[in-house]
Amino acid sequence: MEQRNLVVFIVVAIAILLGSQYLLPHPQRPVQTTQQAAQNSAANVSPAAPSESAGNQLPSAAAAAAATETREQVLHEATRVAIDTPRMTGSINLKGARFDDLTLKDYRETIDPKSPAIVLLSPSGAPNAYRATEGWVAKDPAVKLPTDDTVWQSSGGTLTPKTPVTLTWDNGAGLTFKRTISVDENFLFTVKDTVANAGSTPVTLYPFGSVARTGEPEVSSTWVSYEGPIGGYTSGSEEVGYKDVAAGKAQPKETVGGWLGFSDKYWLTAVAPDQKMAITARFSHSGSGEAQTFQADYLGAEVSVAPGASIDNTGVLFAGAKEVKLLDAYTKSAGLPNFDRAVDFGWFYFLTKPIFYLLDWLYAQVGNFGIAILMLTVVIKTLFFPLANKAFKSMDKMKQLQPEMAKLKEQCGDDKVKLQQETMALYKRMGVNPVAGCLPMLLQIPVFFSLYKVLYVTIEMRHAPFFGWIQDLSAPDPTTLFNLFGLIPWTPPQFLMIGAWPAIYCLTMLLQQRMQPTPPDPTQARMMQLMPFIFTFMLGKFPAGLMIYYSWNNILTVGQQLLIRRRAAASAIRANA
Repeated sequence: MEQRNLVVFIVVAIAILLGSQYLLPHPQRPVQTTQQAAQNSAANVSPAAPSESAGNQLPSAAAAAAATETREQVLHEATRVAIDTPRMTGSINLKGARFDDLTLKDYRETIDPKSPAIVLLSPSGAPNAYRATEGWVAKDPAVKLPTDDTVWQSSGGTLTPKTPVTLTWDNGAGLTFKRTISVDENFLFTVKDTVANAGSTPVTLYPFGSVARTGEPEVSSTWVSYEGPIGGYTSGSEEVGYKDVAAGKAQPKETVGGWLGFSDKYWLTAVAPDQKMAITARFSHSGSGEAQTFQADYLGAEVSVAPGASIDNTGVLFAGAKEVKLLDAYTKSAGLPNFDRAVDFGWFYFLTKPIFYLLDWLYAQVGNFGIAILMLTVVIKTLFFPLANKAFKSMDKMKQLQPEMAKLKEQCGDDKVKLQQETMALYKRMGVNPVAGCLPMLLQIPVFFSLYKVLYVTIEMRHAPFFGWIQDLSAPDPTTLFNLFGLIPWTPPQFLMIGAWPAIYCLTMLLQQRMQPTPPDPTQARMMQLMPFIFTFMLGKFPAGLMIYYSWNNILTVGQQLLIRRRAAASAIRANA
């Protein structure tokens, strides 16, 4: 029975770890470049006017031409309104009133503080184009509306958190369009559109918002971090892969309020209507290759502008970093439902998000995420202490029973059935549970995956340093044992990139193993001896923060076992006194 339980546990553990090589991200991927971070972008996409059925018609994506100029060249071809906030810089293109130029001041391409800042939005015609806009669609195609070729007039000045800008355009047929754009201290733009009708007939319009990008972005081939078209509604969140959108599998969604756009690993661009408005949300695609366009858009409910009257519509645009606390704040302040789901906390959402908040709180106390991970490990060990206490006592009893197990093996010879029966009888007499030692490890598997999620998907961990050579806890240990940690001028192949922290993890696992009873079966014993090395090669390319967690966890486990044994020995001495 003991042998079967051990083998089953090892097989399950290896299956989980082997499977993780496919399900978890490849750790050797380089830090995202500006092009990967922006993940390529939007063409000249103009909304199509609704047909007579109107209500279900959405703006349509139009294929873009391949980029022929640099980003800087395209930016200088149009008149623009500058954007300058504490966390962003960029501009609004007056041709089409498009958001197509945005750079995030706080984030760099690499851990080098002098590396280029992350570019999120880029104009059509440039490489990696990515843009957003809001506006109107008319029920009557004859109504002249602003398009991507329309040049708006600006009230002047730079868009800052304290100075909104107003754009205006007159269609020359009785309709005046005014767009007031404001921005907060972080990443949220508010767009208020006003239409005044000076004509003699009413006009029926539909508000819309869209985000479009050209080309299919390269995304992680894993289940750990979703990257692609995403929407959030009161009923939950929706994730539709790029391939499904291109295949026409994305269905329009009728809802009230919500938001939708494109989520990259660390960045999000999304538009949202008035949260009380009924909308049709849609993901669409057109074109192919480098010129293909993906678009996320919504079409609002029908509104009518009577002669001599005006109407307003207010929507928002989020374009920035997926900071967990900020997304939660916008859920409350802007009413954006399930906005935190832009961060892929996964199946263990109920566990992963609290772990993040606890880790972030610990970081606020000590100022270092590595130390916060060490403190988090102590918290987790404390919570699991009662269960671990029982498990260690059971393992110690099993270790004391090894002489008896050896005698049973001699007595039973090759009769394995009798050996199992006698072994179970011995366990029952001595009150030993052979499975108890596995329970703490099994119960920590969800914690393992949750911490992995936190390290991999939250931008707060991106480029977070520890000490010494660990300058990014979300990336693998950059050193390797096989060139003596850089002393030998040789770069080993990827499978030999086992750094200092994975080596520490291996040593602590060997130390912990010595504290546990040796299986009586020689085959089992050899398997157990190999496990630290197998696990080290499997986990060695995982984020350094995870290796620090596991190494420190092993050290605390050894200390726990020593403490429990010392208490047991003291109790035995008192009992015999």
